[in-house]
Amino acid sequence: MRLSFSRLALRGLLAGLLAGGVAATGFSTFAGAQAISGFNSNAPVDYAADRIELQDRQNRVVLSGNVQIRQSDLRLDAARTTVSYSDNGSLRIQRITANGGVVVRRGNETARGSVGIYDFNRRIITLTGGVALKRGGDTLNGGRLVIDLNTGLSSVDGRSSGSGSQQNGGRVTGSFSVPDQN
Repeated sequence: MRLSFSRLALRGLLAGLLAGGVAATGFSTFAGAQAISGFNSNAPVDYAADRIELQDRQNRVVLSGNVQIRQSDLRLDAARTTVSYSDNGSLRIQRITANGGVVVRRGNETARGSVGIYDFNRRIITLTGGVALKRGGDTLNGGRLVIDLNTGLSSVDGRSSGSGSQQNGGRVTGSFSVPDQN
């Protein structure tokens, strides 16, 4: 069965839209819960990649090569983004995986890591591999960031998940500015 171009375009658009939603929630640890509530997830999404491929039998869309996704003032950059979905009459996103120099920016906030995963079913976002969060002059570095959207609990640890390698001796590091009390 041949997939129509309009359905391919729809899935590509859906992939970009949902990847933008991943990026929007990625700042909850660093900027606080208000960052999520203040973000307009209904804003139009622009995306670009060197290649977009629909792997219909595997129920996934792959954006690869200099992937750029923008939604309002939010931007996600990665080498590759894979959107896994189920298709039981309507499309439902299961998981988004971004890898290869993942960078999420919003205003003066930046989050970096090697791999970012948004598990829609569990509502958990994970960023691993040399995680670096920056807001203004404040920084936070670790091996893994986990955001549980169900509980609102976010944590950073020094160990990257699965690889056993550790950043900064397996510790979380950072710095923050102290406001002048004058």
